[in-house]
Amino acid sequence: MKYVLPFLLLLVAAATPTLRAQDCASEFENLFYDTQLPAGSREIRAVWLTTIMGLDWPQRPARTESESAQQRKALTDILDKYVEAGINTVLFQTRVRSTTMFPSDMEPWDGILTGEPGRAPSYDPLQFAIDECHKRGLEIHAWIVAFPICKADVCKKLGSRALPRQRPELCQLCGDKWVMDPGVPETGEYLARFCAEVTRKYDIDGLHFDYIRYPEKSWGFRDDKTYAKYGNGQPKAQWRRDNVTRCVRLIHDTVKAIKPWVRLSCSPVGKYADLPRQSSSGWNARDAVSQDAKLWLREGLMDMVFPMMYFDGRHFYPFVVDWNEESGGRPIVPGLGAYLLSNKERGWSLNVIRRQMNVSRQVGSGGQCMFRSESFTDNTKGLYDFLARQFYRHPALTPAVEGATALPTPPTNCTAQREKHSLRFHWTAVAPARSTEYARAARYHLYACPSDTFRIAEARRIATNIEGTEFIYTPALPANLHQKFFITTFDAFNNESEAARVEIIY
Repeated sequence: MKYVLPFLLLLVAAATPTLRAQDCASEFENLFYDTQLPAGSREIRAVWLTTIMGLDWPQRPARTESESAQQRKALTDILDKYVEAGINTVLFQTRVRSTTMFPSDMEPWDGILTGEPGRAPSYDPLQFAIDECHKRGLEIHAWIVAFPICKADVCKKLGSRALPRQRPELCQLCGDKWVMDPGVPETGEYLARFCAEVTRKYDIDGLHFDYIRYPEKSWGFRDDKTYAKYGNGQPKAQWRRDNVTRCVRLIHDTVKAIKPWVRLSCSPVGKYADLPRQSSSGWNARDAVSQDAKLWLREGLMDMVFPMMYFDGRHFYPFVVDWNEESGGRPIVPGLGAYLLSNKERGWSLNVIRRQMNVSRQVGSGGQCMFRSESFTDNTKGLYDFLARQFYRHPALTPAVEGATALPTPPTNCTAQREKHSLRFHWTAVAPARSTEYARAARYHLYACPSDTFRIAEARRIATNIEGTEFIYTPALPANLHQKFFITTFDAFNNESEAARVEIIY
């Protein structure tokens, strides 16, 4: 890749996978070279939008229609800021702690929406978020918190609808909080049914799993009885990993059978395992919490992963290279600790995140993800400005999803009618490649080019993910009405067709 620095080529391409990451950590820490992707490149640019306790949204419960309107306005303001900064993917926390942000047949409403657990708001927040994201060309992935469920006091307020009351055999009380037991086979079946409900009801672009792992030791989780019942003499560490993988496999097979284009991802602990010359300091995905995320990538059970890499120095650089070296060819999207910029946290300088973003891009990561939204949109230490004006100043589409057999067909009958200072574009719809119950209608991209031939290196994307077959373009400069325009089809798997030229009608 042309933008990789010479010393990175030597360090990252010539050395062994483990050695190169560990020995070049100090050089990485001195890196301030802001890379830019070549035109037409794809990259995931994501944000975790946290709804638990209203940390990012909604920050106030709504008990009246006026307050509900304020909630909705607050969400669209956040989404507008994402678009302005070049974000293309929203991880929207949908299953909070066995409570939901949508009307579920299986679980009750989360209390943050109305101030009362189990009480329905006046609108469907997930549907609203989907509509508003797609209107802005943003992907939206339903963020599912897997095994942790509600606290004991919330369980009492929810009464008979609480998961520990509905399915006590799946749940265990750890101190003041309930958690699902991954070793009980029905746990995976339950989660797969829940994911099927979300997938069938909503036009989501992905499902994103958090805490799809065993609880850390501090939780006081005990599964001796479960192991005695289901362990079959396996080493307990392997049995635990197999339990989590079984849940992942059930979810994968269930969701992909309904909508094969829905991306599956998770946020594993940021270090997969100890490296031969770099310890994870006892905190890693595979051995500490039984989360075999590399296996899930190799077997295609996850389309991508967002490792939570809220570290720096030797705890970041060796491990981000390690993830990318064993990704199974699927995107690795490092989760970056934007919240650690706050002086109330670690007080990092912007250069810490800046280096991490540049290095992750240079070693081949599939993008970056910010945790969490408020730390990003509040422009902590200038992070928002850095992304909007520099790192993400050129828009990027997300990578295609594996599974499509052919590129979509370009649109036909593409015309544009001049209307004063605007152009009204029309075209003929392209039928979905798969005519199933859940087939997604094709979407379209509109480009402007300086010449009669479409070249992605010269093209400027005017609009993304247009639904329907009409679009009105009103440029700030009237001279831009005289460009050459092209339209492409974008299918459910994020594959893009060849470009169709637009005929301008005056």
